[in-house]
Amino acid sequence: MEHQHFVIFKPFGYLSQFANNDISKHKKKLLGEFYNFPENIMAIGRLDEKSEGLLFLTTDGNMSELVRSSHFEKEYYVQVDGDISPEAITELQNGVEIGIHGTKYMTNNCSVYKLTKTPQFPDRGKKIRDDRHGPTSWISITLTEGKFRQIRKMTAAVGYPTLRLVRVRIGSHSIDLMKVGEVKEIVSFIK
Repeated sequence: MEHQHFVIFKPFGYLSQFANNDISKHKKKLLGEFYNFPENIMAIGRLDEKSEGLLFLTTDGNMSELVRSSHFEKEYYVQVDGDISPEAITELQNGVEIGIHGTKYMTNNCSVYKLTKTPQFPDRGKKIRDDRHGPTSWISITLTEGKFRQIRKMTAAVGYPTLRLVRVRIGSHSIDLMKVGEVKEIVSFIK
């Protein structure tokens, strides 16, 4: 069987799934609205409903395991509440304690730095918040792990809650000039 692989710029407000088997999610938006994907398609390393950015899709379960492994870096641009301090960035780099399914977990060391310019992402359709509520800042976080809502938990743990989260790169693939909702079929995730 010939497997198929895709990249998509997942918009805010969409679930990283194609079928809706849950009655409580009957009005949720799904990725299948963007493209006529093949049967057995799966998202690799989901992005939650409020997160945006690069998402890999495949019909190959083995490829899914490889991409989710520590062999692939995942880079995120994160808008946080407040002007993040150098101390908080150092804490994030060195790992912070977060809760995963009711147990404490220490995140791995990772690359974190403050962005000097605000990234130029398309408007997400829902206002983040009003500027009167104080400053915000953007950071880059690059991980080789991916626990449930990890980045949101990490920034909250150092006192700077996440306001917007955009995955900009997985391995050597980036969202570069992709438009929100754009889907591209690719030969492989490995360049």
